[in-house]
Amino acid sequence: MTDFPNKDQLTIHFAHPAYQLATCLEARNTGIQSFQTWSREDTAKRIGDGHVMVVTGFWDNSYIDAGSNLRFIQACGAGYNQFDLDAITAKDLRFANASGVNVNAVSDHAMALILGLSRKIHLARDNQRAKHWRGMISDLSRREDELAGKTIVIFGMGAIGSRLARLAKAFEMTVIGVRRNTAAIKDIVDEAHTPDAFTGLLGRADFVALTCPLTDETANIIDGAALAAMRPDAQLINVARGGCVDEPALIHALQSGVIAGAGIDTTVQEPLDKGSPLWDMDNIVLTPHTAGETRRYEENVIDILLENLDRLSRGEADLYNQIV
Repeated sequence: MTDFPNKDQLTIHFAHPAYQLATCLEARNTGIQSFQTWSREDTAKRIGDGHVMVVTGFWDNSYIDAGSNLRFIQACGAGYNQFDLDAITAKDLRFANASGVNVNAVSDHAMALILGLSRKIHLARDNQRAKHWRGMISDLSRREDELAGKTIVIFGMGAIGSRLARLAKAFEMTVIGVRRNTAAIKDIVDEAHTPDAFTGLLGRADFVALTCPLTDETANIIDGAALAAMRPDAQLINVARGGCVDEPALIHALQSGVIAGAGIDTTVQEPLDKGSPLWDMDNIVLTPHTAGETRRYEENVIDILLENLDRLSRGEADLYNQIV
């Protein structure tokens, strides 16, 4: 890339409906000019005003040509399926994602879903609202459970899956990790397997956790056959992407007792359609794709952005989390 502006000439366009990214940058006193658009319409109107764009959901591939001053695109999330990488490359733009920005947040959330399901916190909240003091239960299958001694299979042992593995080990769970490069995780799991062994591992799991990106290989990695391979007392945790799970098959499995329950942070359609059966099921905990959203999120994104701006200003070829 040529003619990347000096920081005193640089303008950053933050495009997000909620995150206070421009405010966070301003508090750093970097002297870099910035502005934020809060809607798709305003984002499209001002696409020519920034040299750097920090964006995820508001992105449109037409901006590759329309962004006349655009030099660098920083995704403020890890996913980048919506970006046309070939067109970005052809336009001689640079592009990086924010992989790692929410490692702690998402792994914490996955563990919270596991604990919530195990301790039936969602049902306790329902009882609280109904002012119902639940008595002791004779039926063992309906009682809260303990995690020690349980087995979790984690599909996708990147940074998030690896940290979840460490959290699960702290609760004395047996951890089975699934990753192409098994040598990279052998010290943090009890067993390491390649993806081709995944289906054969499902019958051993009390919990199956998805912490993988959505790719052609992981689309519907949990389908009807995978759900049938799980035990009737097992539970699915999805903090990956909705497309990693065959949603109709999951709904059927939850309704018919093929599996016991699920903790779901992502769905195929977001926001989830109000008519979806997932809203009303007692055997799931459903959160609205908030696993990665914490009070630290903006600061983490700005850390990555400023690192990449430093590299670009020095003319370096390699960016942090470089995609293009």
